[in-house]
Amino acid sequence: MSKEIVINSLNKDFENIKKIDSEGVEYWEARELMPLLGYKKWEKAEDVIGRAARACVNSGQAVDNHFHRMVKMVDIGSNTVREIRDWKLDRYACYLIAQNGDPNKQEIAMAQTYFAIQTRRQEIFEQLSEADKRLFIRGQVSEHNKKLFKTAKSAGVTSFGSFNDAGYKGLYGMPLLDIESKKDIKKGELLDRAGATELAANLFRITQTDEKIKKNNIKGNYNATQTHFMVGGKVRQTIKDIGGTLPEDLPTERHIKELKNEKKKALRNVKIKNKKRRA
Repeated sequence: MSKEIVINSLNKDFENIKKIDSEGVEYWEARELMPLLGYKKWEKAEDVIGRAARACVNSGQAVDNHFHRMVKMVDIGSNTVREIRDWKLDRYACYLIAQNGDPNKQEIAMAQTYFAIQTRRQEIFEQLSEADKRLFIRGQVSEHNKKLFKTAKSAGVTSFGSFNDAGYKGLYGMPLLDIESKKDIKKGELLDRAGATELAANLFRITQTDEKIKKNNIKGNYNATQTHFMVGGKVRQTIKDIGGTLPEDLPTERHIKELKNEKKKALRNVKIKNKKRRA
């Protein structure tokens, strides 16, 4: 197998297991990540995680900001569950794990490249203007919405209007028409008039619904729609728990099309200036 094929395969695998939390932050769960890095035994995986956490401390970072210990229940058959340890890891934690893994493993070498690139992309994202962040997250929402509707279709959903509205009811506490009325915006404009924080909440709703339908093998209009409503409600409750502003109370922003047009105009002006300089 060529190196390029391995890289592309790992990149796809890393992206497939990536999750997004209520703050819009990407993370990976260690029990899903470590097998991709060539660590099949949890004990050896935890050794590497431990070394990475120490490296995090030595670099002057607060380890709890990057490595978050979790406990979850897993089904072991015969209607029995047991408690297992896991870790919620942000991109920097994954980068450190890759750096502290066995360099003889091809998976580790590929992961080092992948997470180094992704970490740099995050640094660049944090330097973006609020308008550019909004454009980026809006693009992510569109992309993941397409994935969710594809998943819903595979689950047997045929009433997509009701399915979509259920997610909004859960997250906003009201149907889409009432949200648009409350925010005094035109029909179909909600996501295009949402700010970065509101978009991030919707992105979390979308990705978590997609994951739950797949993981729990949910089938049928009713069950999938109820799942979308439930996940939206969980995201809403999380916002309440952390003292955030509920999405229906967040202010509207300029239409995303205006930002796109301004960006295109700015790029055209830059090209014209560069052309004049070369003339």
